Amino acid sequence: MTSYQVLARKYRPQTFAEVLNQDAIVTTLKNAIKNNRLAQAYLFCGSRGTGKTTLARILAKALNCHHLTEQFEPCNQCKSCQEITSGHSLDVLEIDGASNRGIDDIRQINETVGYAASAGGYKIYIIDEVHMLTKEAFNALLKTLEEPPPKVKFLFATTEAHKVLPTILSRCQRFNLKRISPLLIQAKLRKIAEEQNIQVEDEALRLIANHAEGGLRDAESLFDQVLSFHNGLITASTVACMLGIVESDYFFKLDKASQESNLAVAFEISEEVFTQGKDIVYFVEKLTEHFRNILVVKLSGKQAPFLHLSEEERDKYAVSAKVYSQEACLMILDFLVEAHHQIRFAPSPKTTLEALLLRIIRAQSRIPVDILVRRLVDLEQRIDKEASSLEDPSKATAAPPSATPAPTIPSAPLSSPIKPEAPPPAPKLEPLVEKAAKEIPSLAKNIDKLASTSVDPTTPCAASAIPSAPPSSPIKPEPPSPAPKLEPLVDRAAKEIPSLSKTIDKLASTSVDPTPSPADLGIVEIAEKKGLLANSKVIKEKLDPSKISRYDTIMQFAAIELEGTIQKKLS
Repeated sequence: MTSYQVLARKYRPQTFAEVLNQDAIVTTLKNAIKNNRLAQAYLFCGSRGTGKTTLARILAKALNCHHLTEQFEPCNQCKSCQEITSGHSLDVLEIDGASNRGIDDIRQINETVGYAASAGGYKIYIIDEVHMLTKEAFNALLKTLEEPPPKVKFLFATTEAHKVLPTILSRCQRFNLKRISPLLIQAKLRKIAEEQNIQVEDEALRLIANHAEGGLRDAESLFDQVLSFHNGLITASTVACMLGIVESDYFFKLDKASQESNLAVAFEISEEVFTQGKDIVYFVEKLTEHFRNILVVKLSGKQAPFLHLSEEERDKYAVSAKVYSQEACLMILDFLVEAHHQIRFAPSPKTTLEALLLRIIRAQSRIPVDILVRRLVDLEQRIDKEASSLEDPSKATAAPPSATPAPTIPSAPLSSPIKPEAPPPAPKLEPLVEKAAKEIPSLAKNIDKLASTSVDPTTPCAASAIPSAPPSSPIKPEPPSPAPKLEPLVDRAAKEIPSLSKTIDKLASTSVDPTPSPADLGIVEIAEKKGLLANSKVIKEKLDPSKISRYDTIMQFAAIELEGTIQKKLS
């Protein structure tokens, strides 16, 4: 009984033409062989299953092939090609970098690198997973890698190029391999199914291709697993059941619940997922992909070329895209990305999933913060606009005409601007000044009369309220200090008041109100002490006319008149 060879090895590319989705790299390698411009080392980087080691082997076969084709493809018929394919070639050494990662392994390479190839071609070292080498091993390889002997080539393959030392990268030509598109993987699986005489639906192949995530080897391994699981026609439900793929019906059911705001569906979906033993992390990943597809359909339409969906699914996504807004899709994607990191370490994954589904259903009725801010800004602008229109009547909207027309008001011609009214003339103070001049002499007589009396003219009080001194030691009252005579000051004020009235009339005729202050008039500021006029001081300071107010003069003369009235009552 012959041993079974898995599909990934049986259908491994053996020529450059069979390599999928790496056209630029294939063209570069062919031209290097054609023009004899080969580098001493090549580094192939990329994700799993994209053809890194396969390209290294094909390049090794092309360099040592005895019957190279016109397209610079290996013939796969000569002894060298067959030995490299089977892994028994003495000139092509394939080393596992994860197992032989120490400095001793690299020293062994340095010792044997000087020996010539047995068949006279190139001596090639293929180091797979080169990023697993230690730092010491990399450093031991530097000199040999920079200046290898003639006819020696190094081919490296790695999935993590960032772990390779920069000194190694600078000595290699680097090729970054792309992921293989699901359409190319699906076509490759269809070709394998035809060669194996297997009946399989296109939808089943599409599920396998999408599940492989750009790796052809992963897709071939999954297809091999499906063939072992089921005999006969392979359907999409068979693939979903075998691979544990979450059916899209759950997601469209969730979309319908979001449209109807039916929160109970969240618990139903969570219960079904746990009952069927689905992986929660994988379910969240597929749910993220579902809302990504909704966003793509909403922005680019259901016929977007980067949507790897069937026509039936495109129609379903077109319906679901009407349920959510663009902001809601972005918000839900934020929820899912956050939940993908938290659900791995959640104490209760089921409760976490239920809370996530509830948030998704409620997301449609939730107003995002940026929209609220935008609405507030629009409202503020509208209020400011209305307020400015109320302040400026010319910007206000014209009111609709009423039933009874309003009376027309004749408007003034535009050529005659409105002149400001002139200020009323200041009141003439001649009568007030003359009255004050007449009352000042009588005021002086009253002051002299009060000063000549020996008794303080204060309010009398009852005799019983005053305690009497003992008769043996009578206290003689001190004579009061004589009050200063104010006759010269009063006479001076009486002489200056007539001339003051002329000055007031002269200043009132000017455009600026130049009413003098009491200091300019030379009027005495009277201080009250025990009801009598005490020391007086004439202010002769001249003030700026622009700071003079006529109300100050009026108040000054009113005070003089009030004091005259008080003195009359005292007398």
